[in-house]
Amino acid sequence: MIEVSSLSHTWILDVDGTLVKHNGYKIDGYDTLLEGVKEFFETLPKEDKVILLTARKGQYLEDLKNFLTQNNLRYDYLLVDMPMGERILVNDKKPSGLNTAYAINKNRDEKLNIAYKINEEL
Repeated sequence: MIEVSSLSHTWILDVDGTLVKHNGYKIDGYDTLLEGVKEFFETLPKEDKVILLTARKGQYLEDLKNFLTQNNLRYDYLLVDMPMGERILVNDKKPSGLNTAYAINKNRDEKLNIAYKINEEL
């Protein structure tokens, strides 16, 4: 479990293998939401920002947007054509000592299980 401050957060999430079955849109012809995704999105405070990333080509953007809307998954930005390599997050640490970046690697196509709690003292 990670402890986060009571400040607003930015969630950066990969789509394929993290939120939906990896390459399901190609293999099955449609996306399949992974277990735990809806529940996770329901925990996100309204003031938090959500950025979704995918290596999918732009030609699949409208289908993905429709899928996300049908499943009530909110996002602020949806970036396509991302490289398939590592995603590297770099951020500065606040002078107070607050860590301003976390990275979580989950197993592909397994349940999304991100445990976090807000610590009002951070």
